[in-house]
Amino acid sequence: MKPPRRGARRSADGAVVANRHQQVYGLHAVRTLFERRPETIVVARVLRDASGKLADLARALAARGVALEHVSRADLDRLSGGGVHQGVLVEVEAAAEFTIGDFEALVVERGRALRLLVLDGVEDPRNLGACLRTADAAGIDAVVVPKAHAAKLTAAAVKTSTGAAETVPVFRAPNLARTLSWLKEAGVWVVGADAEAGQSLYAAKLAPPVAIVLGGEGRGVRRLTRDLCDELVSIPMRGTVESLNVSVAAGVVLFELLRQAPK
Repeated sequence: MKPPRRGARRSADGAVVANRHQQVYGLHAVRTLFERRPETIVVARVLRDASGKLADLARALAARGVALEHVSRADLDRLSGGGVHQGVLVEVEAAAEFTIGDFEALVVERGRALRLLVLDGVEDPRNLGACLRTADAAGIDAVVVPKAHAAKLTAAAVKTSTGAAETVPVFRAPNLARTLSWLKEAGVWVVGADAEAGQSLYAAKLAPPVAIVLGGEGRGVRRLTRDLCDELVSIPMRGTVESLNVSVAAGVVLFELLRQAPK
């Protein structure tokens, strides 16, 4: 099954319909978007008197026929809500997240090579963006989040992902427990990171097909989600802090998975 064109979604009867616009800002995020799906850019707003890489990007956008507006830094600050825009902000057709059918097709297609990251209740968009960036670097096939009580792909999330929001699909599971149960039935090993787990991450055998589960800010993996994991691991810590930021924990666990991968 081919996923819908990014920037569109499927209606209940299967038709593809347009999504609302969303903002993307930041030099790297906009450049990645331009390289991958320039046809979705509706308008670009660039800092007046832009130079260097920013000027190069403005020329490329104009050459592609994108409507270009030269604006003040104050305008960009206001439009980005105070975000780190680096002199450029674009409006695009909102990227589509995976449907259930798209996700199931990915799991079947990747088979025994499947690597997933599951974020249970991560509500900060910047943490979501940072996890997407880490997932891309570690070769993760998709990120799974619950439909409720989870961060959306806001402009801040896209900016923090530094382009990974364009490369790593996000599936919003209507029922995370049911999705994990389905993955287990499909032969995927579900590993949860939990500070109270007795087994160290470095003593575990991590191999695909696998889904790595990390909890949200503060509360960690929820009890029901933890009970569905086939294995629980903890990250050894020697300092005084009790936990790591979820994106840092994602980096530690996902790169251990990558390290253990057959050469």
